[in-house]
Amino acid sequence: MREILDLTHRRKNLAQSRVPLPGNTRIFTVSNQKGGVGKTTTAVNVAAALAKSGARVLVIDLDPQGNASTALGVDHHAEIPSVYDVLIDDFPLAEVVQKSPEFDTLYCAPSTIHLAGAEIELVSQVAREHRLRTALEQFVAEAETPFHYVFIDCPPSLGLLTINAFVAAEEVLIPIQAEYYALEGLSQLLNSIQLIQKHLNPRLRLSTILLTMYDGRTNLAHQVADDVRAHFPAEVLKTVIPRAVRISEAPSFGQTVISHDPSGVGSISYLEAAAEIANRYAESTQTQQKTATPIEGATK
Repeated sequence: MREILDLTHRRKNLAQSRVPLPGNTRIFTVSNQKGGVGKTTTAVNVAAALAKSGARVLVIDLDPQGNASTALGVDHHAEIPSVYDVLIDDFPLAEVVQKSPEFDTLYCAPSTIHLAGAEIELVSQVAREHRLRTALEQFVAEAETPFHYVFIDCPPSLGLLTINAFVAAEEVLIPIQAEYYALEGLSQLLNSIQLIQKHLNPRLRLSTILLTMYDGRTNLAHQVADDVRAHFPAEVLKTVIPRAVRISEAPSFGQTVISHDPSGVGSISYLEAAAEIANRYAESTQTQQKTATPIEGATK
């Protein structure tokens, strides 16, 4: 009964809240070199939650498995123009983007099986680390209606596809599973981010960490959450994503959990995480504006 009341209270709060839209396009790479942590699940569900809240959102599926494309209900068989064509054959990104049936403001640049060979083919390409960034910058600049968010779903390895994602993005969102090995491998990922910052993309920063597969009944989950928050107090979201069957089964229906089970705990949790991502950015932007040094001679 307590859980039902809590969920009802959270639904009411979400219904009464308004999610602010950013003034410029925020570009996230969703990455974790450890597999099975809910990376793709987080990318598509945060994107869908923001789209449901009124934002225009693009998901770029850089994983050859194409799981993000499946979850968003877009075609990604071998003959479909895809991110592969953008990276290898210089297709404009606008020519491969499809609208997701989930929401009118949710779009996806799909992956196909051809992307599996892109790691090798990119080696001989000119400006191989910057190809996605170039295409994305052109897409954002030429879009008739501005996009508020772009989420790039990466494969669980540090190859040229992931490097392209890091170079194209400004923010990194790391999903971390609330289990014993949560912090294992994270230091390697942070080292990779620092190398990208130093040599390829100084704009890149770790902005968001989201705890996933959280089981509040176990002491281990609480301990992991405390450890992660102690190391990254400014980056970890207060919202956690629980273990939920509906979250896991949604992709088999070609849906995100936001559409598959809109009133369930998984959907509510991702909506709260999306709202927190939007609100924290809005608050930090306001703080920067208030603390900005006045221009000398400006009217008081």
